[in-house]
Amino acid sequence: MATTVKYADVEVGTELPAQTFPVTRATLVQYAGASGDFNPIHWNEKFAVEVGLPDVIAHGMFTMAEAIRVVTDWTGDPAAVVEYGVRFTKPVVVPNDDKGAEIEVSAKVAAKLDDNRVRVDLLATSAGQKVLGMSRAVVQLV
Repeated sequence: MATTVKYADVEVGTELPAQTFPVTRATLVQYAGASGDFNPIHWNEKFAVEVGLPDVIAHGMFTMAEAIRVVTDWTGDPAAVVEYGVRFTKPVVVPNDDKGAEIEVSAKVAAKLDDNRVRVDLLATSAGQKVLGMSRAVVQLV
């Protein structure tokens, strides 16, 4: 795979296609199995409430991974992401119902850097609250 996005075709302010990612309790159990993170705050409502959370919450790394999909889908190549970092600001609360939660992600090119790289700033929200802060990726373009 190689990115098809050309550095010359991108300007500061270029918006990437926004996406919404559904999250259900089943999604969290699947992620726990894949990651090995079986912390009960991610699947046990009683435990989550007992430790002061409003309900079961999504894994932070899961939330981070869903958000970067906006960038990797745009580039067509996950390896084009050469740096990525976030601050976790609010949890994604996942109710035990048929709908679950949604993570809404938008992104735009914030800076053109040297060597055909751009910095992309991401905005991730759930239930109207910002769930990731300082969410930025450096992406290698052609």
